[in-house]
Amino acid sequence: MNLTNKNIILTGATSGIGKSLLEQLLFFDEITIIAVDINPIVSDNQKVISYRCDLTKENEVDKLFDFAKETFRQIDVFIANAGFAYYEQLTKPDWGRIERIFQLNVFSPMYSYLKMKELNVGREYGVIITASAMGKTAIPGYALYGATKAALDRFEEAIVYEPQDLGYLGLVYPIATKSNFFANSTQKQVAKISVPVPFPSQTPDEVAKAIIKGIQGNKRHIYPSKFYQAMRFVQWISEKMVVPYQKYYAKEFKKWIGKG
Repeated sequence: MNLTNKNIILTGATSGIGKSLLEQLLFFDEITIIAVDINPIVSDNQKVISYRCDLTKENEVDKLFDFAKETFRQIDVFIANAGFAYYEQLTKPDWGRIERIFQLNVFSPMYSYLKMKELNVGREYGVIITASAMGKTAIPGYALYGATKAALDRFEEAIVYEPQDLGYLGLVYPIATKSNFFANSTQKQVAKISVPVPFPSQTPDEVAKAIIKGIQGNKRHIYPSKFYQAMRFVQWISEKMVVPYQKYYAKEFKKWIGKG
């Protein structure tokens, strides 16, 4: 996908990967970006339109799309980058805590993808969702966070077999990023107890660069770390082995759709 002359919505734009993405996207000509975050975004660049939004709420996401439709002639690209993690030992049942992380990390990007699909019938568009290497490989301490990213992984793996029209959906699988993301993932930050950053790690700029390159190549799966990609070679083989099974049931699914 050519990013020149595109209208883009980018969530989670105030820090980390989102901030780096915003900065790098501004190098493209004739681009306009609605930079979304729960916190205000300060930018003097005329290509940036700041928008505050609580992405955990359906009506707030609807308002974001309404604003974008009023601002743009069309929404070309939606980058669902917003998300947060918990680093914790799970000991107590807390429905609200589980719900909050799923609302932002899972419900919001899935819902936004379907909104983009509905709005762009018959024309090219792109949706990019920041997942995580933890969506493929679990790490102790991140049970809830890993579960949200695994949910996105399964969603993408199945949804691509549904009719896509001219849409493009890509998932990003960053390894640990050298930002405040992990520092903010635990309640123990108040007590100055640091969170161990998983190995390997990359800078947000490196991840953002890989995301842009992936979008330009319409890649379904974007791995910013070649080292991690090599690490999961055996896992990749097992994923490829089930593709014929998936394709068979994709045909069955199309038959079922046709009967409606």
